[in-house]
Amino acid sequence: MINQSVFLVGPMGVGKSTIGKLLAVRLQLPFVDSDRLLEANAGADIPWIFDIEGEEGFRRRESALLKELCKGAPRVIATGGGIILMAQNRRRLCASGRVIYLHASLEPLVERTTKSNNRPLLQVANPRERIKKLLEEREGLYRQVADLICETDNSTPRQTANKIADQLQGGVLCKS
Repeated sequence: MINQSVFLVGPMGVGKSTIGKLLAVRLQLPFVDSDRLLEANAGADIPWIFDIEGEEGFRRRESALLKELCKGAPRVIATGGGIILMAQNRRRLCASGRVIYLHASLEPLVERTTKSNNRPLLQVANPRERIKKLLEEREGLYRQVADLICETDNSTPRQTANKIADQLQGGVLCKS
């Protein structure tokens, strides 16, 4: 039995929500999608929040929500792709549970995200270049907070969730 929360971090489109739901079932823990909860609390979707408050306003809301989520009972939490940008969030993640970095290469991320209109950071002329730049900016931060790095390119969400659960339940976490 896992006695602390499990935080899934990684870029948009890596599968944090899909894998998180499967992992929560396997670990018999509740699942929280922080982006969906943030939208519910705000009464507005993320693109609207970005339009009205900008990225800075969104990040403030995201940070406040993380603070609250860290206080609760153990659960599996799929975080937003930029949660690691603020140092206080990185410290909070590391102090509040196990952090799993879901890693994917550029092409699968582009394929999974560019058709969505619900990703404000990708509403640019060249979404592929934007994703590439975000990965370059954030990769080191994801690795900094990770207890486990899990490659997702060549496995299904269920295989990834099972791999993570096996390592968590076995008490063996390594950054590989």
